[in-house]
Amino acid sequence: MKQQMVSPCPKRVPIFYSLSDLEIKKITDVVHHKLLKKGEMIIEEGDISTSLYIIHSGKVKLSKLTIQGKEQIVHLLTTGDFFGESNLFHDDMVMNLSCHALEDTKICVLKKQDFDQIMLSNPEISFKLLKTITKRLSHTEDLARTLATKDPEVRIADMLLEFCEKFGTEHQNTVLINLPITREEISSYVGLTRETISRKLAKLADKDILTLIGNKQILIHNKGKLQSIGG
Repeated sequence: MKQQMVSPCPKRVPIFYSLSDLEIKKITDVVHHKLLKKGEMIIEEGDISTSLYIIHSGKVKLSKLTIQGKEQIVHLLTTGDFFGESNLFHDDMVMNLSCHALEDTKICVLKKQDFDQIMLSNPEISFKLLKTITKRLSHTEDLARTLATKDPEVRIADMLLEFCEKFGTEHQNTVLINLPITREEISSYVGLTRETISRKLAKLADKDILTLIGNKQILIHNKGKLQSIGG
């Protein structure tokens, strides 16, 4: 049986899309691979790192501990996403987030000195990297604004809209979300108790905005109504 070809890490990352096959091969030759089990830590908040981490397959959460010692999830990343980009511009940059695998995940690691050479040869990558960093900052600001609101429906609607974009599959006029995190992790993402989340999801289901499919999937029937609820 013919073995299925798996595309290399750089081909899965939008900032590298403009590169030729030869340039992709040069990056692939210097990339290191790491296989992580579900729940395994990739890098811890406070560690010093000078690498770019590319998700070849799987899902990753980026989180930090609050003053109260509770986890606050800041970003949820999937195949083709990357993290650690801030470390590429400093030799002694301390990670401000911890990174854990949400499922069995394959990570590709690109060292700073190798990435420096890539950017020198391909200046347009710097602009694409900056665009991604800016988008992440905007997401963090949106998350802070969402957490600041006292309306739990707004928090949950914003989260579901994000999940539609990143983890959803469209079927005609509906979107099927394969939840990337558990109910407990959803609680730490939107800053609500599990009971409140369950109650509000049930309310949205009663309004025929969504259907809950077990604990792992949500079918969105009316994305427009979610957008009207969201902040």
